[in-house]
Amino acid sequence: MSGLLAGYTTDGFFDEVVDADGAIRPHYRALIDRLRGFTPEELERRERVRDALFRTAGITFTVYGDDAGVERTFPMDLLPRVIPAGEWRHVEAGVIQRVTALNRFLEDLYVGEQAAVRDGVVPRWLVHTASGFRREAFGVAVPHAARCLVSGVDLVRDEDGHYVVLEDNLRNPSGISYVLENRAAMTRVLPRAFSEQRVRPVDHYGPMLLRALQEVSPPSAGEHPTAVVLTPGVFNAAYFEHVFLARQMGIELVEGRDLVVEDHVVHMRTTQGLKRVDVIYRRIDDDFLDPVVFRPDSALGVPGLLSAARAGNVTIANAVGNGVADDKAVYAFVPDLIRFYLGEEPILPNVQTYLLWDDEQRAEVLDRLHELVVKPVAESGGYGMLIGPHATEAEVAAMARQVQDDPRGFIAQEVVGLSRHPTLVGDHLGGRHVDLRPFAITGETVEVVPGGLTRVALRKGSLVVNSSQGGGSKDTWVLEEEVDRC
Repeated sequence: MSGLLAGYTTDGFFDEVVDADGAIRPHYRALIDRLRGFTPEELERRERVRDALFRTAGITFTVYGDDAGVERTFPMDLLPRVIPAGEWRHVEAGVIQRVTALNRFLEDLYVGEQAAVRDGVVPRWLVHTASGFRREAFGVAVPHAARCLVSGVDLVRDEDGHYVVLEDNLRNPSGISYVLENRAAMTRVLPRAFSEQRVRPVDHYGPMLLRALQEVSPPSAGEHPTAVVLTPGVFNAAYFEHVFLARQMGIELVEGRDLVVEDHVVHMRTTQGLKRVDVIYRRIDDDFLDPVVFRPDSALGVPGLLSAARAGNVTIANAVGNGVADDKAVYAFVPDLIRFYLGEEPILPNVQTYLLWDDEQRAEVLDRLHELVVKPVAESGGYGMLIGPHATEAEVAAMARQVQDDPRGFIAQEVVGLSRHPTLVGDHLGGRHVDLRPFAITGETVEVVPGGLTRVALRKGSLVVNSSQGGGSKDTWVLEEEVDRC
């Protein structure tokens, strides 16, 4: 290897670009050959172009509690991740299988016989104590059982290059706007490198999402259902994405104050008067969605919204109560739910997980805290997590106390040596850990957007890829079948 990859080492991790013998993997050769001719100065110039594009588009995210500033431009590395067609078929099949089983579990839990709970596949007490469990959602059906209309399944590759599921995101998964904007930027920043590959498109996501929203509209909606995107407002971390998706679908972006419920029917206030709304793609958490049912102090939601859903006059996507299924303790039972509802073996396995309310498992974990990852079951964004090998003695001791005080509130997992990917670091490429969040859309069927969001831990050695913890992203290129030579 020479040029930008001169001196590049895998350090014993599975590397997406470089194999164990130090050779470039076949599906990356054309891209790396193209980049070999780039000087560091040229790459820096293209990075400035990228930054200008993102600033102009307002592509930002918010880090809550950061005194340095509310909004930041989302960092995108110029070297894309490339996934050959055969590898993607495996990922896609696994995501569809997992989302299908989770939809069936949630529909059965809230409007069915609760068969998985009844038969002990997942403990009843565990379901009922999940922070995302909502008794208020009982009896509220969703057409086609599409309770997880938008799902984000976080995948990593282990030391052997096998894809495993790290967690499920079934409430309001974000990040798809970065997938589309990263692609748009790459076609302008590295146009020739992009055009030389047969990369599957992602720009059909807006119509794809709108079609799914229309497919889950209530029967009373007729042939032309009205869908809206419900946002908590400009101060939300993902507000850019809310605006972006409404524009992509050509539908209205509304806040709670723009909607009113009359006679169990939702209407949108317009300059021409009230207009009926049939489907709401909400980006507001359950607790703030309807102050009549949930938090009475919420000014973000719509009074009476749940009664309209219960009456079958509006569909809320994603469905209320989905959080029970992406609780990190319930996650441990998803392989069994796949076997129970689908009669299939999981295509994508879980990371080995320890359930800390079990006395034996908790004792083992407490003895090995310095070797394991410990996560709060109801947190996201990497908050509250302990990565044992990188933690101080004081941090380990503090986590031990938290686990002993609230064993239901945490899980532990074996550390996964996340795969690495060459990433631009100054004037050279350095290995940084990555994950992958494919997005699945459920309407009448389940579809997966080709690729998804590759997140990268920009800090050397870090295993935390979340943007709120200093992570960035890469464009993800899924190759067409004709160019799969792996």
